[in-house]
Amino acid sequence: MRCPNARLGLFFAALLAFALAHAAEPPLLVGAVVSESGNLADLAADLRKSLLLWQEEVNGSGGLLGRRIELRLLDDRSEAAASADLYERLIRDERCDLLIGPMGSASTLGAAMTAERNRRVLVNATGAIRAAQKGNSRYVFQVAAPYAAYGAGALAIARSMGYRRLAIFARQDPGSREMATRLKEDAIAAGLQAAEEVYGAGATDFGAQIERARTSNAEAWIAFGLARDAAEMVKSFRKHRYAPQMFIAQGVADPQFIRFVGQDAEQAIGITPWEREFGSAENKRFTESYARKWSAEPTLLAAQGYAAAKVLEEAVRRSGALDQDKIRGELETLELETPLGRYKVDKNGTQLAARPALVQIQRGRRQVVWPESLATAKWQLPYPRWEERKLLR
Repeated sequence: MRCPNARLGLFFAALLAFALAHAAEPPLLVGAVVSESGNLADLAADLRKSLLLWQEEVNGSGGLLGRRIELRLLDDRSEAAASADLYERLIRDERCDLLIGPMGSASTLGAAMTAERNRRVLVNATGAIRAAQKGNSRYVFQVAAPYAAYGAGALAIARSMGYRRLAIFARQDPGSREMATRLKEDAIAAGLQAAEEVYGAGATDFGAQIERARTSNAEAWIAFGLARDAAEMVKSFRKHRYAPQMFIAQGVADPQFIRFVGQDAEQAIGITPWEREFGSAENKRFTESYARKWSAEPTLLAAQGYAAAKVLEEAVRRSGALDQDKIRGELETLELETPLGRYKVDKNGTQLAARPALVQIQRGRRQVVWPESLATAKWQLPYPRWEERKLLR
């Protein structure tokens, strides 16, 4: 009979052998392109921080497929045109096992082209424009809500309120125009009347648009653009004593909007793909973990990067291997809750489930009013006429 000390020695020897075997496993390399210099570096820092948070969490819980995660991050110097070549480098030179997309739709186009050519899975973290998910896409999977979904909440509320005539406006840029065009198509398909108009960047007087909206008896004014655009619309409304029954503008969701117009911001509705206040369990866990690690509140870009990493992690776990086609197969059928909402894609990898929310300014505070599952308050309509407004106390 072996003595207890001998058995103990054998146990520790086996434990040491196990540890050494796993220590000998090479790290699992995850590549991404992040702007670490140039004019986008400050903004992109949140994407980098979210990936570092994810890496720390995965490694702290035993790694992925029994291997430590090691990030390979390349700097595009804030130049979208560099993306395709940098992802080629991540594949060929850095020998990355897995890929996460870069910041912005323009950079994602180059990354997607490289991924498809090399038959390598790429989780598209931020690219929301339609072109980022081409019709024959097989290896690129979108996590963020596509621009085509940005009008869904506006249409839902308009139909709920019985509004049938929509005036739709888009800033002169590809993303805004894609949002507006899809909303117009969906509104017409739903039996509503919808007119679409494009305005130039830097527009400050919307008097002509107001006159056309009055003439057409538009009940809803829905605009896609920046916070400054939304503010100039409100200023024009006040100047021309105009108030549609519903005013929704993408830029209203930007915290700067209230600073631009003060109390005139009341009851305007904005469109947002993500809010720290979203009450889902996954978003709550993410925001708390991010704040704990970085002593700062996360941004949309941080939520997108983290969501992409979690989707990729789950697909790899389910596939049980690093075979790209096995991972692709898992990503095609995977459904997963993320800080951005539910991940679910169509046959081309386009996000289907995540939808931007609507926030309304109510007594100086931004309240989520759609969808109902995330709402912190009920929407207040109609949009008040100027002679009916009262100063907030």
